[in-house]
Amino acid sequence: MKLKTALSIAGSDCSGGAGIQADLKTMTMNGVYAMSVVTALTAQNTLGVRAIQEASPLFLQQQLEAVFEDIYPDAVKIGMVASCELIEVIADRLTFYQAKNIVVDPVMTATSGSSLMKTDAVECLTEKLFPLACVVTPNIPEAEVLAGMDIANEAAMMTAAERIGKAYGCAVLLKGGHHINDANDLLYTKGEAVWFKGRRIHNPNTHGTGCTLSSAIAANLAKGYPLPEAVHRAKAYISGALAAMLDLGRGSGPMHHAFALQEETV
Repeated sequence: MKLKTALSIAGSDCSGGAGIQADLKTMTMNGVYAMSVVTALTAQNTLGVRAIQEASPLFLQQQLEAVFEDIYPDAVKIGMVASCELIEVIADRLTFYQAKNIVVDPVMTATSGSSLMKTDAVECLTEKLFPLACVVTPNIPEAEVLAGMDIANEAAMMTAAERIGKAYGCAVLLKGGHHINDANDLLYTKGEAVWFKGRRIHNPNTHGTGCTLSSAIAANLAKGYPLPEAVHRAKAYISGALAAMLDLGRGSGPMHHAFALQEETV
């Protein structure tokens, strides 16, 4: 059987716990062939972001064309894209190549709190990439920006997910946690809402969890699973990775990605 493929379009994390590095590990562990298009190099670790060096729009375009013209991806995950110029290139090329199963993780800040997106890029992201997405995966702080409201409980999560979904015409996986619930996520799509219950795992090694979840969803979409099942499988994967409790660094530590390849029975 031909191996399915998935592409990560995101920034590089030299510490290996988030960004492109986390995506490649996650996609591989979820049984697909992983590829990458780098939007930026970052000097970061679990303690913070020290510097960001963006790819040029032309080089970003050339990376995208190199991938799509040779190994066409069955799914695409989009993570950190810091500027409007780069977002426009991605939207143009994904439209041109008729990319499918697009997962957009609207990465605005790192787990450490460092900003990863220019202010004007947020509007560009919602206008150019959200309409192309199969699903967007904001966390609570990101959803507050996108929905223009405070989110302090699960009722507010429902309202925010509905606002985002209706405004941009895409499914929304609003990630819980952030002291609102025990990591329960809400999938809103076409007027229907489904809760995915989770158990809060007390693990300090949470650097890159958002990247991991979105790339696991993309990997499972690539394998042909419908969106709700892809989300279910992705949450099972990330719960297992967190439960492994690897501790490497002096800071919060990267997520443990040396996690067993998912079996089809999960």
